[in-house]
Amino acid sequence: MAESQQLYEFKKALKRLGEFRGSGTELISAYINSGSPLHDMSNRLREEMNQASNIKSKSTRTNVIGALERILQHFKIYKQTPPNGLAVFCGNISDNPSKTDIDIFAIEPPFKLGIGTYRCDSKFFLEPLQKMIENTDTYGIVVLDGREATLAILRGTQVDILKKVTSMAHAKIKVGGQSARRYQRLIEESIEYYYKKVGENMDEFFVGKTKGVIVGGPGPTKEFFMKMKPFNYQIKVLGVVDTGYTDEYGVSEVLTKSTDILAEQETIKEKKLIENFIREIVNDRLATYGEKQVRDAIENNQADKVLISEGLEYKKATYSCNACGAKQDKLTKEKAQDRISCKCGSEMKLEKETELLEEIVELARAHNIEVEIISTNTSEGLQLLNGFGGIGAFLRYRTK
Repeated sequence: MAESQQLYEFKKALKRLGEFRGSGTELISAYINSGSPLHDMSNRLREEMNQASNIKSKSTRTNVIGALERILQHFKIYKQTPPNGLAVFCGNISDNPSKTDIDIFAIEPPFKLGIGTYRCDSKFFLEPLQKMIENTDTYGIVVLDGREATLAILRGTQVDILKKVTSMAHAKIKVGGQSARRYQRLIEESIEYYYKKVGENMDEFFVGKTKGVIVGGPGPTKEFFMKMKPFNYQIKVLGVVDTGYTDEYGVSEVLTKSTDILAEQETIKEKKLIENFIREIVNDRLATYGEKQVRDAIENNQADKVLISEGLEYKKATYSCNACGAKQDKLTKEKAQDRISCKCGSEMKLEKETELLEEIVELARAHNIEVEIISTNTSEGLQLLNGFGGIGAFLRYRTK
C-alpha cells in the first residue's frame, strides 16, 4: 500500500473516532508506549475497574466497567506490545440513549508512541495520534561543534537520538616552535578524522532512510563541516541553522528553527505531481480527470497512476429495480435516498452506499494501479479538488 494511502487510512480512523461522543465520561482511551509491557496497562485498568464501582450513574458505571472488561479481553490477542506501541479506544458509541453499543478500536500507530496513559472522558483522547500526522516524513538531524556531535532522526513528531560522536582534537596549544606546528598538524588531522567519523555515521543512519538532513550547531564548525562534506553524496542537506547547544537541546533548537524548511519539503512531492498532471491535461497528453473517465481508464488498465483528493466528499449509491432488473449508480454529497424512480415506472431500491474515494481506491488496487491520496493543505491539492473534481489519472497511453 502506498504511503499516501496508509496515511489516509490512519486519518480516516482518527476522524471516525473523533465523531463519537459518550452520554457521560464513559469513553476510554488507553495508550501503551513503545517498549512498555502490556501487563502494566492491564493492572492499571483493573484498578480503574475497582474505582468504577463508585460511579453514581448506573448506566455510566455499567458502560465503563463493560468497556474496561472489553479492553482487557482484547489485550489477550497480543503476545507483547507492538513495536510502535498501541492505542485502544472503547466505550458505548450508540447514539440511541435506549440502546448500548460497546465497541472497541485498536490502532498500531505508524510511529513510536512516546506516551503511556489512560483517559476516561465523554470523547476519545486522540491528540497523541493526531500529532503524528502533522509531519509523517523522516528527516535526519546533525548538531555539532568542534568537540561533539549528536545525530537524531525525526519520524512524524517522534525524535530519536541515534548517536553521539566526540572529537579528540586538542582545544588549546601551549607549546612553541616546531612543537607548536607539529601539534597544529595533529589537531588538524584530529578534526578531519572527527568530521569523517560524523560523516560515516550520517551515511549509516540517513542514506536511503530520510528525505533530507538539517545541520545545526553553534559557531563556524558546521560551516567548515559542510565545506568538507565528508558524507555520502546521496544525502540531501535541506538547511543549516544556528543553535546554542549540540546535545538533545540542540536537536530541539534545530526543530524549532526548521519549521519552514520541513513545511516546504512536505509540499514538494505533491506540488510536482499536480504540476505534471496539469501540464499533461493542458497539452492533451497522458492524463485524464473526472469520475467516469478515470474509472474507465482503471478498468481498461490504461491508468498508470490515480490521483484522488482526500477532500472528495461524494458517495456512490447503487440502486436496483425489482420490476425490470435495471441498475443505476448515482453520486451524491448528501445521504443517499432509499428509493428513486425507475424508467419502467416502478421504484429502484438502494442496494449499497460507499464513499467514492474508497471505491476508486479499491478498484485501482484490484488492477494493481498505484494511487496517490492528495491532501488539501496546498494550493495544488486544492486545485485538484476544485478544478478537476478531486479525481485524476496519469495514463500509460491515449486512445484515439
